[in-house]
Parts: sequence; structure tokens; C-alpha cells
Amino acid sequence: MNTNIGGAPDRADIRDFLATRRARITPEQVGLPAGGTQRRVPGLRREEVAVLAGVSTDWYTRLEKGHIRGVSDEVLAAVARALLLDDAETAHLFHLARAAKPTRTQRRRTPAKLPESLQQLLDAMTGAAAFIRNGRLDVIATNALGRALYAPVLDQPAWKNNIARFNFLDERAADFFPDYPGSMDTTVALLRTEAGRDPYNKDLSDLVGELATRSEDFRSRWGAHNVRNHNTGRKHFHHPVVGAIELSYDSLDVRSTGDDVLVLTGYTAPAGSPADEKLRMLASWVATAPHLSAGATSGVDAIAYGAADGNEDS
Repeated sequence: MNTNIGGAPDRADIRDFLATRRARITPEQVGLPAGGTQRRVPGLRREEVAVLAGVSTDWYTRLEKGHIRGVSDEVLAAVARALLLDDAETAHLFHLARAAKPTRTQRRRTPAKLPESLQQLLDAMTGAAAFIRNGRLDVIATNALGRALYAPVLDQPAWKNNIARFNFLDERAADFFPDYPGSMDTTVALLRTEAGRDPYNKDLSDLVGELATRSEDFRSRWGAHNVRNHNTGRKHFHHPVVGAIELSYDSLDVRSTGDDVLVLTGYTAPAGSPADEKLRMLASWVATAPHLSAGATSGVDAIAYGAADGNEDS
């Protein structure tokens, strides 16, 4: 498995990304005859992708071997269509091509400086659990309700407010995220997406290396080369204070004065729903817990859940 994301992308990254996309497509999906002979490999053959993209087989073979530098946007778009790439995968392919240009050196990014107005915006969102993260999945700001919802993620100083570390290194994650395999899949896909967008990010490379060293679950998923956008949807939690809760989420990019792209995510529930009632319970909990004040994302040594055990779902 290749975890390199430093400098120009390793040719293995490009090869594995294209090969895994090709392997998941059947001839029938793209209007080609299946043929009467048994296929040696799953999915489309290279020559079939070449026909669909309107390029020669030799040319596509070179591309899949990692020779992506200098390929035109038009040809990349044709390959993306041939491989049925979604928006996130298409963007990733273009990022790989841009990163393959003359080598740059890795560097640490200037930490994002959160404009005061963004923290004010978070604090004004009293009915939603909201936080701001960067592409490495570091939580850098929250409102009070967001701090309460993600308390298990943020209460362990060793994880440095990083969602990925919690997901793969904290045994509580399997309980906090009821769809734990899906949560791990999403986490790795978001990091893969960020690695394609910003391949020279030393901090991101260090995080990937740390997780790959310490977690087999992470290593196996990183090798799948899956990427995704994470804009809107629903998410289940099993919170230590209020038990099972299902919330809608919406995410959008927000401005930053540093190198990081920041993402604001808000979790909401329909008014009067059981999930809305549980958000209100979390708000009441926050009101009696000074260490969960709005905007706080660090310095919490421990959070006492025992007093709220009676609210736990069975």
C-alpha cells in the first residue's frame, strides 16, 4: 500500500486510483458487450477505457502507469467520463494531474486564523450544533452545542481535536458512530480528497503516516483510493449524554487567512422531533458545564457523563 503524498504524487497513487475505478465498471454499464470469454481481471480492460475516452490503448496504458504530467484537461475529462467518475473523483483526477507538474517541496501550512466574525457566527447558531474544521479534519472552532455534541471527539488531548485520530485510535468511536465502518470510510475518503487537493502539505502527510502506522483499518481503506464530497446528508450518533440521535448535516467552505480551506458543518433536527428534544437536552447540559463554553475546542481534561446516565438510550 502506498501512503506517499509528499511532493509530486507517486505514480502508484495515479495507477491505483485509475485501476480501482476501472475495476468497478462492468462492460454492460458503459454499453459494451460482455463477451463470451472469462475476464482475467474485474471491470473494464484498458483498451475498452481507451475506446470510450477516444484515445489509443498505448496512450491510456501510459496514463494508468502514472504518466499524467502534461495531459490536457479535455483528455482528463474524457477519461473521467469513460470511468464514470463522480464530481469528487473527477476533481481528484485533475488534482493529481496538477500535482504531477514540476516538483515542489513539502512544507507545513500556515495555521488558519479564524476571523472573529466566524466565531460570532458559530455562537449565534444556538439551535444547531456547529463546528469549523480544516482539510485534515482538525476541529478548530465550535459553538457550545457543537462542542457538546462532539465532546467524545474533543475531550482526549492526545487526539489534538482531530476527528480522524478519534475515529481510528479511540475505542469509543465504535460506539459514538453507530455506522462505524461507514464513518471510517468517510473519514479516509475526505483525507484522500484533501491529499489530492494539497499534496505538499507536510502536516497532512504526517497525519496519514501516523494513522497508517497505528491502524490496520486505516491502512486498508487508504489503499482503496476512494474520495468523496461531504456536503449534506444525515448522520447517526450514540452520545454518552443523550443516547441515540440522528441529525441532518450541511457543510460549506468558509474563508480563512491561512493556507487551510475551512469547512463549517452544522447539525440540525426538525423542530419538535425527538432529535430536536435531545439537542435541547445537550444545550441544557452545556449550560451547566463551564468547560463546554462556546468556541472552546481544547483544554478539556475530562467530561463527566455519569450524572446523565439516566438519559442514555437502551
